[in-house]
Amino acid sequence: MRPISMERVEQTRGEILDIIKSAELTHEQKVTCLANKADSLLEVLDLPEGLDELLNVPGDEKCICDLSEGHAPLRPRYITPDYSKLMKEGCKYLNLDAPKDLFEALNTLLIFYKHVPSVTNYPVYLGQLDDLLEPFIDTVPEETAAKLIKMFLLNVDRTVLDSFAHADIGPKPSRTAHYIFEAEKVLEDAVPNLSLKYDAAVSTDEYLKEAVECALTCAKPSFANHKMFTSELSENYVIASCYNGLLLGGGSYTLCRLVLGNIAKKASSIEDFKTNKLPYVMDVMAKYMDARIKFEVEESGFFENNFLAQEGFISRDKFTAMFGLVGLADAVNLLLEKEGKTGRYGHDDAANQLGVEIMEIINDFNNNHTNPYCEATDGHFLLHAQVGLAEDVNITPGTRIPIGEEPEELIDQLNVLSKFHKYFPSGTGDIFPIDLTVHRNPEYVMDIIKGAFAKDLRYMSFYSSDSDVIRVTGYLVKRSEMIKLDNGHAVIQDTTALGLGASKNGHILERKVR
Repeated sequence: MRPISMERVEQTRGEILDIIKSAELTHEQKVTCLANKADSLLEVLDLPEGLDELLNVPGDEKCICDLSEGHAPLRPRYITPDYSKLMKEGCKYLNLDAPKDLFEALNTLLIFYKHVPSVTNYPVYLGQLDDLLEPFIDTVPEETAAKLIKMFLLNVDRTVLDSFAHADIGPKPSRTAHYIFEAEKVLEDAVPNLSLKYDAAVSTDEYLKEAVECALTCAKPSFANHKMFTSELSENYVIASCYNGLLLGGGSYTLCRLVLGNIAKKASSIEDFKTNKLPYVMDVMAKYMDARIKFEVEESGFFENNFLAQEGFISRDKFTAMFGLVGLADAVNLLLEKEGKTGRYGHDDAANQLGVEIMEIINDFNNNHTNPYCEATDGHFLLHAQVGLAEDVNITPGTRIPIGEEPEELIDQLNVLSKFHKYFPSGTGDIFPIDLTVHRNPEYVMDIIKGAFAKDLRYMSFYSSDSDVIRVTGYLVKRSEMIKLDNGHAVIQDTTALGLGASKNGHILERKVR
C-alpha cells in the first residue's frame, strides 16, 4: 500500500465532515458516501504509466473515467446471481429453505436481495421474475397473486434504493408479467428497472401491446432484442443495471469508459486520432482495467469468502469486464471541424461513416486485448455504450445522437442507430419520449419495436411525454422526486441526484418527442 500526502488526508477529512452535515443526504446515503471516502485514501493497484494525466484531471480534459468504483475494489461492479438455484435449493448462509408457495418465494427473494452487493451497494440484477415466480402463481388465488406481486414491487422500490436495480421478463407471455404490468401502471415507481426480452417468434402481439401500454404509463419495461442477445451471449444472458447484457451467475468485474470527445481534443487530425491518440488511451484504460480485475480476483478475497460464490449462486468463470465509451458523436463532430469539413453525426453520411470507422478501431483493439480472468467471454472485455454521469457536460451518451440534434423523422434516427448497436453485447440503447396521443394507438410503438429489431437495434426505451417516471439515460427517476431534491429536500433513492444532474447538464428533458 503506497503512502499518500497529509494534504490529501486533510482534504478528505473536510469532505467527510461535509457529508455528515449534509441536509440533502439520507442516513443510508451518508454511510455509502463515507465508505467511499475511506476507500479513496487507499493506493493499492498496480497502475499503468500515463493513467494519471488521463483520469485524474478536470472533467473537460478527462479521457478515461472509472465511474467511481473506488481505489481498492472489494467486489465486482455488477453481480448477476442465479436466482433459480435459490428457488430450487434455498440458501444455507441465510438459512432459507426452498420456497413452496408464492408467499415464501417473494419473501425469499426480498431477503436475498439485501445480501447481493454491487458498486451501488444494492443488487443490480433482481432475476428473470416471470420464470422465477410463474411456478408459484397457482399456489394462491388470482386476486392474492396480483396483490402479492404489487406489494413485492412496492417493497423493492422502498428498500432497494437505487434504480439501477433491474429485473427481466419475457420473451414468453406469463401471468406473472401481466400482474407486474398491472401493478406498475398503478404504482408508477422508479424501482425496479425492467426489461422485456422480445422475440417475434415467441412474444405475442397481445403481450407486446400490454408491455407498451405499461411503458407509456411508467417508462418500463424497456425492450431487448432477444435474438440478438442470445446469438452473442447464449440463452443464459441477463439484462442488468441500465441495459447491460451479462451472463447469468456471473457479472462484470469493472466498467471504465473512454471519453471520446476529450480524446479528440488532443488530436491534430482524424488520422492522428485514429493512429495515435485513441490507441494510446485504449491501451492505458485496458491496462487499468486489468489491474482492477487482478486485485479483485487475487487479493480482495471476494470469490473465496462470499456466500454467493461459496454456494454456487455465482461462479468466477462467468464474469467479464466492460470496456465502455461515451461521446462518439462529440468526437466525430470535433474531428470534422478540425479538418474544416461540414456535416454532423446523425445527419451526414461522411460523419456517420467516420463514427463506424472509430468503432471498428475500438472493436479491433478489444478483440486483440486479452485478460486471463474474463473466461466468460473468451478472455476479452465486452464493449459497452455507457450512458453518462450526472456531472457530464457536453458529453453525449454512448453512440447516441446529441439531444436537440435528433433527425426530424424517426426512421432516419433508427437507421443511424442501426449502424452502432451491433458493437455492444454488454449494452447500448436509445430512448424515445412519445406524444400523449400514442396512448390511444400503442400499435405505433409496437411497429417501431418490430421494425427496429429487424434492423438489428439492440435495446429501446419509451415513455410518455407527460409521465412522472422518466428514463434518464439507462435508469429511471421520478420528475416529482427531482423537484423535491432540487428544493433541498432529501429523497429516498440515490439515483434521483444523478437524474437531477443529468436534467441540468445533459438536457434529458429536452429530447425530441415522437
